[in-house]
Amino acid sequence: MNPTISPVGDSAISIEFGQVIDPKINQRIRQTVAGIESLHLEGIVEMVPTYCALLIQYDALRYTYAELCRILEPICTQPIQSDESELVTVVEIPTVYGGEFGPDLGFVASHNHLTEADVVSIHSGTDYLVYMMGFIPGFTYLGGMDPRIATPRLSSPRTHIPAGSVGIAGEQTGTYPSDSPGGWQIIGRTPLSMYDASREEAALLKAGDYVRYVPIDESAFHCIKKLGSSFKPVVHHVKVGDLRGGK
Repeated sequence: MNPTISPVGDSAISIEFGQVIDPKINQRIRQTVAGIESLHLEGIVEMVPTYCALLIQYDALRYTYAELCRILEPICTQPIQSDESELVTVVEIPTVYGGEFGPDLGFVASHNHLTEADVVSIHSGTDYLVYMMGFIPGFTYLGGMDPRIATPRLSSPRTHIPAGSVGIAGEQTGTYPSDSPGGWQIIGRTPLSMYDASREEAALLKAGDYVRYVPIDESAFHCIKKLGSSFKPVVHHVKVGDLRGGK
C-alpha cells in the first residue's frame, strides 16, 4: 500500500505507512528517514518515527506543505530494500531477573505455565527491534517478544517503578528509563542508565536499534551500577539474517 501524507497543524507532516505493527512497515519508515537525511534539507526540524508512521516537523517559513510533499513523495514511495546481509545495531542490556528486581517474574511464569527459568530463557533469547521511543523520554517500544510469555498488565498500576525496570505488558516488553508509575509486569532490572540528559546522546537506544537482554547476577548489577556512565554497554553489528528470535 502507498503511504498517506497528511498535514499536522501548520508546520508538520504525517506519513502513514499502514495500520499494523509490522517489521516491514518499520523498515520502510527507517528507510524513509535515511532517504530524507541523505538530502540534507535545511528546515527539517525533527523526524519522529512511530509504529506505523513518520511525523516530520518543518520550518513553515522555508517550505509550504505542498512543496514539502513534492520533495518527500518520491522517497516515501520507494519499495523496501530488503537484504538479509544488512548490518543492524544490537545493544546488550545486562539484566537481573526476579527477586526484588523482578517481583512479577513468578506471576508471568505461573500465568504461562512455565518455570521462572523458562521465562528468563525465552525473554533473553530474542533480539528486540526498537520500533519507536515514547511514553517518557528514553522509553523503548520493542517488537518481537515470544507470545509464550505474554502476560496482561497489572489490574492496578503501581505508583512507583524504579528506573531500569524491565517489564512485560501483553505481547510487549521494554525498560523503564526513569522512576515512573506503571502497570507493566516487572520481571527484572538493568543497572544501565537508559536516559541521561547530561549525555550528548541522552537516550541509550534509538528507533531501529535492537535490544538483547543478557542475564546477570546481583553482584554484577551492583558493580555496573557503581561504574555509572563509565560503563559502556556491549554493542554488536549483526546481519539481519543472524538476529535471534522474532525479528
